[in-house]
Amino acid sequence: MSEMDWMTRWQRVARRIRVPLGFVAAALYLVSLYRQRPELKWMVASVPFVAAGVLMRSYAAGYVKKNRELTRTGPYAHTRNPLYLGSILIAMGFALALENVWFSLVLVVFFVVIYVPVIASEERFLRATFAGFEDYCRQVPRLIPRVTAAEAPDGATGEPGRFSMELYRRHREYNSAIGALLLYGSLGLAYFLHGIWQ
Repeated sequence: MSEMDWMTRWQRVARRIRVPLGFVAAALYLVSLYRQRPELKWMVASVPFVAAGVLMRSYAAGYVKKNRELTRTGPYAHTRNPLYLGSILIAMGFALALENVWFSLVLVVFFVVIYVPVIASEERFLRATFAGFEDYCRQVPRLIPRVTAAEAPDGATGEPGRFSMELYRRHREYNSAIGALLLYGSLGLAYFLHGIWQ
């Protein structure tokens, strides 16, 4: 099997297992909470990262029309992968709140092994499907956002204003906010219970 065939197969596998592995990561997180008491200062410090990640994912979900068009407005005028960037910010926040080096390393490996191939696979699909994708790549970074919005092909910029609540609901992105609240609830409970046990 050639290296290209192996990479293509892994990209397919990564697409299938990324969501289940997210639940595995959450389970490991809860196990870690059982073993150690989170510190209040790190819980507070994590909030800006988690909030920014949830908002980024929510904002992006109201713009993207998966497999139907090349979205270049809203957050997609700043980064090609605002959904993944939001996930990274959320993961960074909760890793900070837990203050656990091993869990942080697991998250880094998870993103490198799963999300890098998934992004490459999605870009291959977009390149083959949408004629303007190469031009879009030249203007908009893959992950780290540019400060100003890139210009769309018709000369209009990707400014906010076309967010669709219907798209947001269809993509069920509210689950990110619910998940974040549940994890913070778990952090608060662990903080309280460890204080009693000690």
